[in-house]
Amino acid sequence: MRKYFEFARVQMQVHAAYSAWFWANTFSILLRMLVIYFFWKAVYSSRTEIEGLPFDGMITYIIIAMFLQMFVSGVGQELAHTIKDGNVAIELMRPYNLITRLVAMDIGDKVIHFVRGALPLSILAFIFMDITFPSTWQNGLLFLLSAFMGIWIGTFFDLLIAILAFWTINLWGLQVMKEAVISFFSGALVPLILFPEWFQTISLFLPFQAMVYVPVAIYTDILTGTEAWLALGSQIFWVVSLFVLLRVLWSIAIKKVTIFGG
Repeated sequence: MRKYFEFARVQMQVHAAYSAWFWANTFSILLRMLVIYFFWKAVYSSRTEIEGLPFDGMITYIIIAMFLQMFVSGVGQELAHTIKDGNVAIELMRPYNLITRLVAMDIGDKVIHFVRGALPLSILAFIFMDITFPSTWQNGLLFLLSAFMGIWIGTFFDLLIAILAFWTINLWGLQVMKEAVISFFSGALVPLILFPEWFQTISLFLPFQAMVYVPVAIYTDILTGTEAWLALGSQIFWVVSLFVLLRVLWSIAIKKVTIFGG
């Protein structure tokens, strides 16, 4: 396990070294926050609430969802490249589990993004953009638990798509479609309660709403009481299901790899 902590630590040092990239990324996120804030301020200029959500509830949902979406993927692209350029054969001969190494590096990546990017920007949002705290400390704890599971669901799904590189010539289109589907069905752009009933029903049977919508809906009191606990139960189901599917698909995929001399 110690070597995986080292992978995570090295990944944090690598990202900390590229300050220009960090400031450019932080600036782009700040611009997105300003665009979102003034867009919804204009929408609410002629009304007090939409589907029961006042302005501060809506802007809180959108900003928290935007931050959370940044953490629900990221490790799959490197795995796909490793498979496509053939380095997966070398990686499989090394004394570590490739998937665990990538996940460890992804954790290091996300920790440094949280500390250097999401945390200071969220403090700015709380001070200047009418972002509200959870209504109770219990809701805050449920949100953290739900967000933790949502990130794992996104990570496992990202890896599942990346493994398809063993069978697909060009994975680029599939990854673009994945990002679009996650953005649309996860509730990262707008709350799912703004969509028609049939859309919300379909979303309940997909893993995407468990990545972003469920934790942020708990944070903003869209989901409360029994609904919130049922949503947490569905997240546990998706975490376990996607993890098992990932292990099965990976064990099938690596059987396709032929290593001469290995």
